Amino acid sequence: MLVKSKATINKRAPVIPVISELVKNKIFYLMMLPGLLYIIVMFYLPMLGVVIAFEQYNPIKGIFKSKWVGFTNFKFLFQSDALFQITFNTIVYNLIFIILGIGLSLVIAILINEIGNRFLAGAYKSILLLPFLLSWVVAEYLLFTFLSMDKGLLNSLLAQFGVEPVQWYSEPFYWWFILPAGYIWKNVGYFSVIFAAGIAGISTEYYEAAKMDGANKFQQAIKITIPMLAPITITLLLLQAGKIFYAAFGDWGMFYNLPKESGVLFSATNVIDTYVYRSLKSMSDFGMSSAVGLYQACVGFILVLVSNFLIRLYDRDSALF
Repeated sequence: MLVKSKATINKRAPVIPVISELVKNKIFYLMMLPGLLYIIVMFYLPMLGVVIAFEQYNPIKGIFKSKWVGFTNFKFLFQSDALFQITFNTIVYNLIFIILGIGLSLVIAILINEIGNRFLAGAYKSILLLPFLLSWVVAEYLLFTFLSMDKGLLNSLLAQFGVEPVQWYSEPFYWWFILPAGYIWKNVGYFSVIFAAGIAGISTEYYEAAKMDGANKFQQAIKITIPMLAPITITLLLLQAGKIFYAAFGDWGMFYNLPKESGVLFSATNVIDTYVYRSLKSMSDFGMSSAVGLYQACVGFILVLVSNFLIRLYDRDSALF
């Protein structure tokens, strides 16, 4: 009996510290509860729906009674003639967004940090962050005021120099520059604010020591600011790497709204998300759309693992896991 009671106590012993921890910090766990519930309901519960990708889903029958078709839904994407083009567009655009978006944001954050007037620095941050708060529908009309064939500001400016008006919505080549410019205009302020917050956390002692050694502002940025911001930069790179197969990291509206659904531009503006939407909106095939979503999620997960592995080889402490 004595041996049995000791075994029972040993089994229950690990539970006691957990309960004690919950009671001790109950206020903090209650504060965390709304956010935790939001994550579970909005992100984890919908993951059960991945089974739709392998079914001929019927909303009336539901998930558990719909016909199982295996990998048939995946043939829609992998047997498409446009697969190479949309995959190429998706990868190239997102690589451009990663390099230019994070790079320019870092430079802007460093420049804002050099502004001595706090009010002026805050005003610049607010101005840069404003486009991020606007929808792509608003951005679509703003862009149209510049690129309109007849009354566009850009064509009016070109006319002053005797240049013929350009049909911006009929020339795919220009959109390889227009879309990255639109992404930078909307998102660079958001990332620069993140970097600015990181710069604010860097001790001024580093810069004072560098000044005593005769380092100028550029050298301070290269030798102190950028290395100290490496954890933030790596985190952003890992998050963006996981979304390379998505339309502009969730900015699906940019690829759909800015070109104004011009079919002539599809060779330069069509990505996986918009292709699937255009192909399936008239078919209402939930299984095919779920298959593409699962494909994108799996590839994104693999990219995060590979990116984290490479970063781990470079600097073990900077890896996420």
